[in-house]
Amino acid sequence: MNNIKHILLALFLTIVTGVKANPVDSIEISLLTCSPHNEVYSLYGHTALRIRDSISKQDWAVNYGVFDFSKPFFVPRFVFGLTDYEMGIFPFRLFCEEYKYLGSSITEQVLDLTAEEKARIVQAILRNYEPQNREYRYNFFYKNCTTQARDVIYDNLPLDVTYKTNKTKDLPSYRELIHEYNEEFRWARCGNDLLLGVGADKNTTIDEQQFLPEKLMNDFDKAYVGNRKLVKEKKVLFEARKYEGTEVLPMMIKPTTITPTHVGTALLVLIIILTLIEWRTKKLFYWVDAILMVACGLAGILLFLMLFSQHPTVRVNLQLLLLNPLPLFFVVRMIKRSRKKQTDWQFRMWIILICLFFAGSAIQHYAEGMHLLAASLLIRNVARFLKKA
Repeated sequence: MNNIKHILLALFLTIVTGVKANPVDSIEISLLTCSPHNEVYSLYGHTALRIRDSISKQDWAVNYGVFDFSKPFFVPRFVFGLTDYEMGIFPFRLFCEEYKYLGSSITEQVLDLTAEEKARIVQAILRNYEPQNREYRYNFFYKNCTTQARDVIYDNLPLDVTYKTNKTKDLPSYRELIHEYNEEFRWARCGNDLLLGVGADKNTTIDEQQFLPEKLMNDFDKAYVGNRKLVKEKKVLFEARKYEGTEVLPMMIKPTTITPTHVGTALLVLIIILTLIEWRTKKLFYWVDAILMVACGLAGILLFLMLFSQHPTVRVNLQLLLLNPLPLFFVVRMIKRSRKKQTDWQFRMWIILICLFFAGSAIQHYAEGMHLLAASLLIRNVARFLKKA
């Protein structure tokens, strides 16, 4: 891989110095869009660039989405917005073989660029590939493999890119955009929605939607540089492959018939039954409240820590009204069954927080099943408050 930089540099020099001597511009730059597949990190697809010289037969894929799962604390760093992705350059054939194996399709959009524009783009790619520039701080919505590929093209065009579109109504939010891709993977969607806050529910602009590979591809079809269409040719290099039977790839996730709504409904029914039994037997099931408090408190630690995340769309999250670390400070009293130490202000506080949680759903979309969990907690706290009264 150390020679790749020099090969690309040779390509760049060929464009700059040889275009006048060569009557045919042999260099092509394309946008590559890979369809989603079922691995956890690719539910939303992938974007790369292709640089091909038809004379020298050099053919390379420029990939801004290189990462290493084996790095220490990769998942926590990803959650807290501290992950560094890397730019890589690979033989185009190997790039295609990888995505064929994963089951993705690849769509190529060959760009209509002048020799000077191609030279500037290749030069920018070479700068990106310098050891000190290869890594960048990844952000799913604002700076990812797709936006990086777009920016290296847009930033090196002489005019701003415009789009021929008739869209006049409000554009979808970040959350609505990713819901289009994780509808079948309800637990993955639930996890996303649990971490995303109010910021993910604001309407996006056309440029902001382009963190998704398919959105960028569709916008490229409508893009103009002055009066010139940006894309001169579009073709599907190969179609997506469907998986059947028991075939499973590493880290592949599959749709499940048991959804967060099913689990939340089962919990709510169980809570109602146990609470009714309490009222009939005149007993208190402290263990029920202790389990709920520990579960909500532990989940609340994660949401509380997200306040310090570098992802701007997670910092203000109204689901903290329901899932927060506070129950962990009171659970010991529940376990000891010390009724004398339990005052009605505790139950009032939780009832108020839960009501505020329900009111907050007017401005934030909550994770699937959260309303059912809130209803379960409200029933328990109201029942305890009435018993205390």
